[in-house]
Amino acid sequence: MQIKPLHDRVVVRRIDEDERTPGGIIIPDTAKEKPMQGEVVAVGPGARDDDGDRIVPDVKPGDTVLFGKWSGTEVKIDGEELLIMKESDIMGIIEGKAAAQAA
Repeated sequence: MQIKPLHDRVVVRRIDEDERTPGGIIIPDTAKEKPMQGEVVAVGPGARDDDGDRIVPDVKPGDTVLFGKWSGTEVKIDGEELLIMKESDIMGIIEGKAAAQAA
């Protein structure tokens, strides 16, 4: 099943962070915080301005993004946990080396 977000909403898959500290200590699942980075899975067509013109989203599927800790609504689709959030909840697109390491 696929999901197609409406308006300026974005579907994001969280990217798991490292399970070890820089010193080599393994972090148990109960002590981990939810990742604040994710990969954009799907993007809506965009919101409309006061004149009815569509505002094209800045993100696209495949982008690695940074979002707030409590952003979005968690949904489970085909056993996969995803987040649906407004594009305005995304703080930035991670580019270059950091995006490659996250993926």
